[in-house]
Amino acid sequence: MSEITPPPMSMCPMAETCKQMMRRRFSGVGLVVPGVIFMALGVLIVIEPRIIAWVVAVAFIVLGAFMLMFAIFIRKIGKGH
Repeated sequence: MSEITPPPMSMCPMAETCKQMMRRRFSGVGLVVPGVIFMALGVLIVIEPRIIAWVVAVAFIVLGAFMLMFAIFIRKIGKGH
């Protein structure tokens, strides 16, 4: 007696999620847009190297804001709210 085994992809917990993501119309936009922005920023830095100082400054501001939001989130979890 041989049992019928499901195909390997049906056993993977992420398979259904991946299938649904591929069916969505704009599923790749979240990766395409940052990629295009990084490429354009790279070209601008090659043309005008002083831009890199602004890029680093903006990165520090964004990372700092993210760290503050994350700290507030962790504190709320710790308090049990």
